[in-house]
Amino acid sequence: MTTDERRDLLDFAVRVAEHAGRGTLSHFGPEVAVERKVDGTPVTVADRESERRVRAAIESRFPDDAVVGEEFGGDAEGGRRWIVDPIDGTKSFIHGVPLYGVLLALEVEGVPVIGVLHFPALRATVAAADGLGAWWNGRRARVSNVDRLERALVLTTGDSPSGPGAEADAAALRVAGWERLRAAGGMARTWGDAYGYALVATGRAEAMVDPLVRVWDVAPVRCILQEASGVFTDWAGTPSHTSGHAIATNAALADVVRATLTGASV
Repeated sequence: MTTDERRDLLDFAVRVAEHAGRGTLSHFGPEVAVERKVDGTPVTVADRESERRVRAAIESRFPDDAVVGEEFGGDAEGGRRWIVDPIDGTKSFIHGVPLYGVLLALEVEGVPVIGVLHFPALRATVAAADGLGAWWNGRRARVSNVDRLERALVLTTGDSPSGPGAEADAAALRVAGWERLRAAGGMARTWGDAYGYALVATGRAEAMVDPLVRVWDVAPVRCILQEASGVFTDWAGTPSHTSGHAIATNAALADVVRATLTGASV
């Protein structure tokens, strides 16, 4: 894929995410009607409308590309695959908290090469393409240079992950790692979901960790963090967005954060 092709794909992905995001704003607020999915998580008409907008744009421009999204599924792998989270942070959305996002990534042969995190209520977009850097509302995005954990802002989505059976049990074990990190860090907050990853990518926080995630939660993050000179891995240290758990850090604290989470020595 040429540089011009990647730039065109990035521009397309940003436009699509921002278009879908504008549609969510008409529903944003505590009055939005909430349904429950089979797994008990909330969903709104805004989630579904947002994903439909993204899918329609992709299918019109790239009809041969696979698409997988949180609300309407799709499990094709290999080749080119777009990964959509139409509203990341639905719980924030339904409470009128403006930290929710529209997430979009493009995988090529299993590796994300385009990533977009768009926050409609904040009018903020963090996006990247492989080899083209990461960008925050048109200016270059880079991780911080903080190199002492006691000065770091560390984040997580929450310390009570939910999921089916063994998955939730495994995630609960990782929570102990988060407790160690929270105690060692300079400040800990739960400005989570995609917003936490955006804070790391733009140098406003040093670590964002999730004991349990889905592929659409972090597919764009992997590309963005790498292009922002950060480090993105799962809890085993593998640069994977499909493991079901994720850690994003600046480069200076990458080793110590992962060692603290796993209880290993640096």
